Amino acid sequence: MTTPEARATGRGGRGDLFDPQCPTRRLLDRIGTKWTSMAVKALADAAPDEVRFAELRRRMPGVSQKMLSVTLRNLTRDGLVSRRVEPTVPPQVFYGLTGLGLSLEAALAVLRTWAEEHMAEIDRANEVSAQEAGEG
Repeated sequence: MTTPEARATGRGGRGDLFDPQCPTRRLLDRIGTKWTSMAVKALADAAPDEVRFAELRRRMPGVSQKMLSVTLRNLTRDGLVSRRVEPTVPPQVFYGLTGLGLSLEAALAVLRTWAEEHMAEIDRANEVSAQEAGEG
């Protein structure tokens, strides 16, 4: 009988994205939203300083207060973001990346570089596809 850990690593120690226990799949389930990537980037840009909620929201155009709250709660739960509350009236809450979060930002930077190099090709393919669909 194969254990979930063995299934998750697949052949050659690599994850099997089709297995719900695959580490890569589990990570993508957690960080695979634009708001998560943007929050990590915004916090990385501020590092080593911490950022208050309102400042972080200003750095992330289009994010709602609720979505940013949920995103930060999830990142904090996963140990990627630290949360510090100053006992003032009203309380001041500060966020920063943990060491783990900083290492994730480095991985996301590779993805951003790939996107910058290839999105024009993807956009062109979409244009061709849309033209072909219109001709049919």
